[in-house]
Formats: sequence, C-alpha cells, structure tokens
Amino acid sequence: MSIIVWIVIGGLAGWIANMLMKTDGSLVKNVVTGVVGALVGGFVMSFFGAAGFTGFNLWSFVVALVGSVILIAVINVLTGKRA
Repeated sequence: MSIIVWIVIGGLAGWIANMLMKTDGSLVKNVVTGVVGALVGGFVMSFFGAAGFTGFNLWSFVVALVGSVILIAVINVLTGKRA
C-alpha cells in the first residue's frame, strides 16, 4: 500500500471526522487524524472480525472515518472538550 493512499484517504477521513465532531483543524491535523484513525479503525474492525484498511476503496475510507471519529472522541474526553 502506498503512502500516498494513506495520505489521501487519511486527509479526507480526518476532514469529514472533524466536520462531524465539530472541531477545527489544519490540513496537517486532518491528515494525521485520518491516518491514525485508519490504524484505530483497522484495529476496531479486526476486533469485530471485519477487514481493516485494505487500499484505495470505499471500505478503507469508512474504516478510516470510523477510527477518526473514535480518535477525536477519545481526545475530547481526555482533554475535557465538548463538541
């Protein structure tokens, strides 16, 4: 899997997750949130028996988006911020 795929899907997933969770962020924050979210989402999906991040497709975007939302929610709980 190419690093460019991770950056593109991570950037889109991080951007959408930031909009859903009503947080703000720069392009770099969106990409980092999306890439780390893809890792978190892959772990969560494999825990439930589903495939994780599989490449440049819709399923990988959904996995990254779910992981990004989980990541932002956990960070908000730890820092005491509210959406």
